[in-house]
Amino acid sequence: MSEPIQNQPGAAARQDRAALIASDRVEGTAVYDTSGNRLGSIDTLMIDKVQGRVEYAVLSFGGFLGFGGSHFPLPWNQLRYDVGLGGYVVDVTEEQLADAPSYKAGETVDWSDELWSGRVRGYYGPSPYGSRDGL
Repeated sequence: MSEPIQNQPGAAARQDRAALIASDRVEGTAVYDTSGNRLGSIDTLMIDKVQGRVEYAVLSFGGFLGFGGSHFPLPWNQLRYDVGLGGYVVDVTEEQLADAPSYKAGETVDWSDELWSGRVRGYYGPSPYGSRDGL
């Protein structure tokens, strides 16, 4: 029986360079605009359970100590990881977030609601995979 990968020499370094990442390591990762200004952090990922693809990274923005902030679903294909920043970069400014579809922390969102999902798709454009576009 082989030794678990996390106990092998150099495993941590290999995991940091890996193309795949566990969702719990993405949650909490900083998100920056293209100027390097921190916008917030990733609260959660929204995954199409039939297609098996990440559709949105929900950005947690504003508030104080996790209270009173808002959540903004950002299309996953619009985020890119920047090794130097140690976070994701998105071509969205704070001003653009002011008009973007969002919900308050603790508020429940019905992701199957066609009006809600249509607003998100309409703001950022169609899904890169087309899996949600027919809703």
